Amino acid sequence: MFAEIVTALSRYSVVLEPDENRPEWWAGAPSVALAKDGTFYMACRMREGLSPRGRRGYEIRILRSDDGVNFEPIHRLRREDAGVPGFERPALVRDPASGKFRLYGCAGLERGWVILKFDDVDDPAHFDPTSARVVLQADYVDDGFAHVTGYKDPFVLWRRGRWHMFVIGTDRVERIHHFSSSDGVSWVPTGRFPAMENTGWHSFYTRPACVLPLTLGYLFVYEGSHIRWRDPVYNIATGLAYSPDLDTVIDLTPDEPLLRSTTPGDYVTWRYSHWMVVCDKLYVYFEAARPNNTNEIRVGVLEMPLPDCPGT
Repeated sequence: MFAEIVTALSRYSVVLEPDENRPEWWAGAPSVALAKDGTFYMACRMREGLSPRGRRGYEIRILRSDDGVNFEPIHRLRREDAGVPGFERPALVRDPASGKFRLYGCAGLERGWVILKFDDVDDPAHFDPTSARVVLQADYVDDGFAHVTGYKDPFVLWRRGRWHMFVIGTDRVERIHHFSSSDGVSWVPTGRFPAMENTGWHSFYTRPACVLPLTLGYLFVYEGSHIRWRDPVYNIATGLAYSPDLDTVIDLTPDEPLLRSTTPGDYVTWRYSHWMVVCDKLYVYFEAARPNNTNEIRVGVLEMPLPDCPGT
């Protein structure tokens, strides 16, 4: 099964290229939600290569698609309009109760990374960048000891009557933290910490990518890096795990990553993936390195024989 996934995702389509084709310019961190009428909406982070690292995400771009492969831009939320130095990964979801779309983001502020939430909207083209508010931040004493100094790169889903958010916690390395909420605004720590150990090939960084509900349990998609890799802060690969309950996570690829960029270059980056089942297909959106040290958003589509169309 793993070999089939690798083969299928090597046959990808390019969704979005960076705005400039030169090193350190990236299009990436896709998050996709499905409207009631079957329309696909994507939120992603656009990054330039001129600012200091950590402050290069200049906008969250919103795109629309009828088929999940061919997208067109419909909205841009710029960092200056939101009043933040830069964005990283967004999370776009649809509230099952109200039907409205929710957008979360993250930004590095003076005392570390924080999770932001924008006001809910009926149409993703109408997200207001000035409505961004902090909903999760680290509260730590600057005493020289190692503490979690920030949270970033959220993945958000509604499950078991609550909102769940998996984020990266930064504390010199990066680890997976799990929070839950009744309203998607006030969050409390949930489950085990860390959700996965930093070990094996992902002993330097271990980060959440996506949680895909299955008939029994969840496919837990994670990403990470090893200290001996070239530039392990950005040279990120992806593995798979299984969770029966969103608390326990069992590593299915402990010895080596399953997914790396298939294009040659200095980086093997294959990260920030979002996996979603729609009708009889599994759509996998991901950010991957190109040969000239730029990143782009790609999508691979796997056939999934299912009796109905979840999410529509």
